[in-house]
Amino acid sequence: MAVVSLREIVDRAFDARYGVPAINIVNDLTLEAVLTGAVEANSPVIVQTSVKTVKSIGADVLFAMWTAMTRDIDVPVTLHLDHCPERAVISECLAIGWNSVLFDASTLPVEENQRQTIEVVAEARRYGAHVEGEIEAIKGVEDGIGVDTETRRQSLETALGFIRSTGVDVFAPSIGNAHGVYSSTPDLDFQRVTDLVEASGTPIALHGGSGMTDAQFADLIARGCAKVNISTALKVEFMTSSLAFLKNAEATDKWDPPSLFADVRSHIIGLTTGLATTFGSAGKAW
Repeated sequence: MAVVSLREIVDRAFDARYGVPAINIVNDLTLEAVLTGAVEANSPVIVQTSVKTVKSIGADVLFAMWTAMTRDIDVPVTLHLDHCPERAVISECLAIGWNSVLFDASTLPVEENQRQTIEVVAEARRYGAHVEGEIEAIKGVEDGIGVDTETRRQSLETALGFIRSTGVDVFAPSIGNAHGVYSSTPDLDFQRVTDLVEASGTPIALHGGSGMTDAQFADLIARGCAKVNISTALKVEFMTSSLAFLKNAEATDKWDPPSLFADVRSHIIGLTTGLATTFGSAGKAW
């Protein structure tokens, strides 16, 4: 099975109306645990890397980890660069072997965003890679990228013009979603997803998935959200499980790093299998 393209994973999910977890990893442990969770759930998975993670680990080292861990893997997997406004980083990752990128030019005027996205799509095609696009900055700063307030949503006509002109493979609209931790259950514009899908036939990426309800996931996935982004939930699981283990280590004066890693790993595997079940991708590997 091993590594496949983003479109191979997303198009199948879009046609069958299930969602694929697109999970932001932060290091080698979380990468391995997410992949293991996908195998246990027999689910495709999109592994996402932020610009911050790429820069902190190094693109070459990160891709070497990915290559080693996905060799002979039993489920479809793909590697995606998430929310990247830096063209140089996009070019570096595409050249090394990332399967897809999100060029985040959402803070630029739509016309300039569209112009540059067309260039990114052409660059990605030279590597056989795919592109996710967006025209509205989704509220919430994550890994140093984003905005503190929700920006004005563009008209349906503007969004459709962007999708058609750029040829993006996946589109990420603002529908009242947000990155980070929600202070209350989000009020989402479900109809906007339906309108975009019916008019364009393009799979939708749901950002800000951490904290949404199962009912909201089910509704949005049924409307065409085939790629469901999860970042904050992994970070919270990683850090809270680490904290709990370390507090117990302090109380018992037992310091065993491999046991810490094994405990955190089990939590991330559980998170991944749970997401696959919630999104309906469990058992959908081919």
